[in-house]
Order: sequence, then structure tokens, then C-alpha cells
Amino acid sequence: MLVEIWSDIACPWCYIGKRRFEQALSEFDHADEVQVIWRSFELDPSAADELKGERAARLAAKYGMSVEQAHEAERRMVDTAAAEGLDFRFDIARSGRTFDAHRVVHLAHDHGRGDEAKERLLRAYFTEGELMSDRDALVRLAAEVGLDEEEVRDALASDRYADAVRDDEQTAMELGITAVPTFVIDRAIGVSGAQPPAALLEFLRQGWNARRGEPAGSVEAA
Repeated sequence: MLVEIWSDIACPWCYIGKRRFEQALSEFDHADEVQVIWRSFELDPSAADELKGERAARLAAKYGMSVEQAHEAERRMVDTAAAEGLDFRFDIARSGRTFDAHRVVHLAHDHGRGDEAKERLLRAYFTEGELMSDRDALVRLAAEVGLDEEEVRDALASDRYADAVRDDEQTAMELGITAVPTFVIDRAIGVSGAQPPAALLEFLRQGWNARRGEPAGSVEAA
């Protein structure tokens, strides 16, 4: 059974959703027959390499709230992440374009290390203050999960995997995916949002049953 997960490196709910999905998968009876592929989705494709100014101020401007309200939203997100065993450090987070980070995940997938790369980049962004447009950082982080530094550097210096990222994003549009994370089983059923593990487990069971001939439904947000 194929599970494709559209997400962004700079999406806090995507990291939380990854943890919750992993818990659901660990409880799924057919986990050893599930293939997971991480698909690219940029929340802000037009972002600069690094966004300047305080993160909370940008959040406030984007969502029409006060800076204090934005800080409170960040604090709630930190608490939510902590409940999943994640250490979010918005005080040191450096936001910017994530396109190259997605290319690294595609490269890692081709070497059988897509999940490891996705995990490493999420932790680097949310916990360690790494900039996802910094190619030197991406090379170093990719090497930590077993990729060849020179191959990663050469890929980033070229347009390798650029089409793969854009294809993922085009497919997301065709499937009607507008929010991440979105989980899709066999291009037949889907659910969006960092759902609780129990809901994701039920989603996996529904997908498994659909493979046995039951109606599959369609991709939709929960």
C-alpha cells in the first residue's frame, strides 16, 4: 500500500503530523506492507532565501493578529510539539525558501533514505535553527543520513530534482490539496491535517480495505 505525504519542511503541523503518523503506522497490522513517500509542497514558493525580521511579527501581519497573539500562538505550538516529543525553537528558527531542501529529500529517496532525510531536515529547521536555503547546511545534513556530500553538492549546484519538486506540487493541485500535511493512499483516498494517531490508524485501515474492493472515496480534507 502506497502512502504519499505532501508536506513542507517549514510547516510545524507537518512535523507533528509525521510523529502522529509514525505512531499510527506502528499500530497498523500491515505496516510492513506500507511504502511511504514524502512529496514536496512549498507553503510559500515565492519566499526569499531568508526572511528578515521577527518571526512573530511576520505571523501577526500574515494572519491579522497582534504580535503578542502571535507569540501566544507560537507558545501553544511549542506545547503541542512537546507532547509529541518534539522540541520547537521558534526563537532561533530561520525561515526562508525550502525548494532546495525538497530536492534533497528527493535525492535521499532515490538512495532509500527519504524518511531519514525528511526527519533530519525537520529537526534542523525546528530545533537547531538551520536555514533550509543554505546549501552548505543541506550538504552537511544530508551527509549525516548517509548521502554522499559531493553528490548532494553537485545536485544542488544544478537543477537536479527541480522537476520532481514541481511535479509533486502540480500533482497536489490536481488532487485538490491546499493544506499540509496531506496523506494520500494509493491515489484513492486522502486526509489532511495533523490528525490524532487514532484517526490516522483508521485512515490506514480504510485504505487497506479499499485495496480489497471496498469503495475508496476521494481525496478530501478532514
